[in-house]
Amino acid sequence: MKKVYIETMGCQMNKSDTERMLGILEHFGYTATEDEKSADLLIINTCSIRQLSEDKAFSKIGLWGKRKRKGADIKIGFCGCVAKQKGAEIFKRAPYVDFVMAPDEIAQLPEILGCGSAPDTAPKRSKSVNAWIPIMNGCNNFCTYCIVPYTRGRERSREPEVILKEAREAIAQGFKEITLLGQNVDSFIGGENYKLPRLLRDLNAIEGKFRIRFVTSYPTDITDELIAAAAELDKVCEYFHIPMQSGSTEILKAMNRRYTREEYVQICAKVRTAIPDVTITSDFIAGFPGETEEQFLETLSVMDELELDYCNTAAYSPREKTVAAAWTDKFLSKEVKNERLARLNEHTRKNCLKSNKKFVGRTLEILAEGFEEGVLTGRTRNNKIVHIPCERDLTGEFLDVKITGATTWYLRGALQA
Repeated sequence: MKKVYIETMGCQMNKSDTERMLGILEHFGYTATEDEKSADLLIINTCSIRQLSEDKAFSKIGLWGKRKRKGADIKIGFCGCVAKQKGAEIFKRAPYVDFVMAPDEIAQLPEILGCGSAPDTAPKRSKSVNAWIPIMNGCNNFCTYCIVPYTRGRERSREPEVILKEAREAIAQGFKEITLLGQNVDSFIGGENYKLPRLLRDLNAIEGKFRIRFVTSYPTDITDELIAAAAELDKVCEYFHIPMQSGSTEILKAMNRRYTREEYVQICAKVRTAIPDVTITSDFIAGFPGETEEQFLETLSVMDELELDYCNTAAYSPREKTVAAAWTDKFLSKEVKNERLARLNEHTRKNCLKSNKKFVGRTLEILAEGFEEGVLTGRTRNNKIVHIPCERDLTGEFLDVKITGATTWYLRGALQA
């Protein structure tokens, strides 16, 4: 029995790609293992958003390469966004790698391994309550800091029938949550007059008790129709992830983001007005080239103004091929970027705790996701993590839980009879 170990780095889309690779490989006789030392095939599925992720990937395969040079009978695959970005350069840097495969080449994996042509196989999903379903890939926005259009290509939407079939299969397999994925999920176009709101309605009509989420939303692609669908449909969760990146209109323009600070604020206001208890999360970059202290303070102020429930944060990292990578004369020092990142994180912690405290004393529906040492962990519809003392494993069940306390990153709760 051949075994495969895949180390996945990066976003949910990378995790979904891994599931698709595992589905193909299982068809050709491979079994997934979590023990990399027992695997015949080792694959790293990489992320190129930040230099640190790329460095970690090369460090990891370096360890595998040492094993191979010592005589281990293994194949090493370098996949994902860095594979698309670097291509043949990877073989020069790591000659022990057997193959390099970009995200849009996953269907060619059997041919690369000499197994034959790829069948139409279902993803091999990890055991959890949530099923990732990509509905589109790529990006047309070309933000000046972002490598995604170069590694994932231009926007391409999947056929609605394929998405709906995959969703029905996941529900039949026992998954209790469907998360629709896309770099700009709101740009989905499944045909004439068939956009994300219609897809949500069709998914909502599938029989069964389950939840629907979608990420990531580009701010100006959030239409009134989409907001209305999210507000009306009972299975669609009260959650929007809307990356802002900066609170300064001048920096947003330099980033090639297609909105101003004021427009982003208006979009969030629309969402909050239409959907009570909605959680809005965002992304921010600290120390973008040329960012002044005053412009950075605009980011801190908008986080407070919008009372964003949670934010992903990162210091600016130049990426090859992007426009901003050439602005070396505007680069800020590592010390300045890290200091600003620390302040971003402090504001995130403050706002996250404030958001969580709003739910203390309320009874909320949670979907149990895991159980360990007498504690059940679940998630509310609006994406709040809840820890509940419990005597047995109720993973996969929908439960009514009274919120008894709040910390920065999670809520505490008690099961209701």
